[in-house]
Amino acid sequence: METARLISYGFLLGTAGVSILSSKDANCVYTHLTAAVKRGGDSVKKTWTTLKENCEDINADADDINQKRAQKAREQEIADAKALLAQQDAA
Repeated sequence: METARLISYGFLLGTAGVSILSSKDANCVYTHLTAAVKRGGDSVKKTWTTLKENCEDINADADDINQKRAQKAREQEIADAKALLAQQDAA
């Protein structure tokens, strides 16, 4: 008997829940929530794009720094080699 009562309460609650969830007011709430989620998604996309652009700029600057350092190291190697050759020629 207790089980039958709980089942009937559950059925009534479920029926009332479906009615509430499918009401015009609930539909309005769903629409506003969906719009808010979409705005949030647009904000995240905008932030991601800005972050990606900044990372690309940083990466390009780092590549430039490394190229300049490698060029200076190469120039120093050449200068050292020339100095060594000059010493050997003088000897």
